[in-house]
Amino acid sequence: MTMKLKGTMENFETKKQAYMNVVKDENSTPDQLENAFSEMFTALQTDLTEKITAEARNEVHDAQILAARGQNVLTSEERKFFNAVVQEGGFKEDTILPITTQERVFEDLVTAHPLLDEIGLQDLGAVTRFIYSDPTKAYAWGALFGEIKGQINAAFREEQIGQLKLTAFAVIPKDMLELGPEWVERYVRTLLVESYSVGLEYGLINGRGPSQNEPIGLMKDVNSSTGAVTDKTSSGTLTFAPSQFGEVVAGELHDVIKELSTDAKDKARKVLSKVVMVVNPIDAISVQARNTIQTANGQWVTALPYNIKVIESEEIPEKKALFFVKGTYLAAVAGGYKTNKFDQTLAIEDAMLYTIKQFANGKPKDNKTALVYDLDIKFSTSTTEPIETP
Repeated sequence: MTMKLKGTMENFETKKQAYMNVVKDENSTPDQLENAFSEMFTALQTDLTEKITAEARNEVHDAQILAARGQNVLTSEERKFFNAVVQEGGFKEDTILPITTQERVFEDLVTAHPLLDEIGLQDLGAVTRFIYSDPTKAYAWGALFGEIKGQINAAFREEQIGQLKLTAFAVIPKDMLELGPEWVERYVRTLLVESYSVGLEYGLINGRGPSQNEPIGLMKDVNSSTGAVTDKTSSGTLTFAPSQFGEVVAGELHDVIKELSTDAKDKARKVLSKVVMVVNPIDAISVQARNTIQTANGQWVTALPYNIKVIESEEIPEKKALFFVKGTYLAAVAGGYKTNKFDQTLAIEDAMLYTIKQFANGKPKDNKTALVYDLDIKFSTSTTEPIETP
């Protein structure tokens, strides 16, 4: 069940944007990063505590009524777990959240953040490795009663997800524990979704690779010889310029689709209806305006040719567009959610600080999993001289 929190957490959103700006700035110092990170999480915890406390006071604590309203209802295992959290005043050391709670966190992640869903983020549960296959090699022809031909085992390889860790800091106010297990679970789950979404979107889009203990983002290329991770260079410029029958837009996006229709080894692949375009929210408005028409019955319809899906992300720089092929980027979370008490002094009174860790990683199949283009969308403004009346 997806969380339905009313209103917006404005202070957190402001601090989140400030933190992302510091992360993107190559001149940022460790102190600046630490301060921006701390301010973002403090804002998240404060806004979330106020929101959930206010809602808890106004809700009727009857499970059937809450379920009818789309609110939070716990399974018996979840209720037992979070009742223990309430009774013991917090999490025990090395506690792992219930599997159903983990599943709901993942469901909320991909529902509230469409980019993660389009990238194909996978939840491997407790598993931290899996077998990845190349469908172009996983077969072999041969005589009906002859030997099995081909090195099929060469088409499979093992991928490790446990290389990198995402850590969320959970400050649980003691007053929150008094609200009951439903609200503690809801608080922790929301905290995880919001904090992990920031880290995941950054890592899967702009991650600088293993040397920085980060995923390899879609905006990056990997040198096949040295393994060095660098920014992608632009593959061209898109104008989305208006034309009588849309030839310009169709032509520009045709070139994008054609370029993506082969992988880094020039092998053809099917990409129609599998291409996603990711742009900054500011540029998304311009893209939408250039691809919106009014039908004969007066309705406004927005659509791009070739079934390209447009997703917004603050991680994409302005005046840039990222195109990627669904299914060609490995992104996964794994290993469960393990809680530990934070062993440093907490400068917040009447609260307990925990770290909640999970494994995560991401990397493209090759350098043509995604392409970056410049955006040069212009709108002409015309003025009309006023008509004088006698």
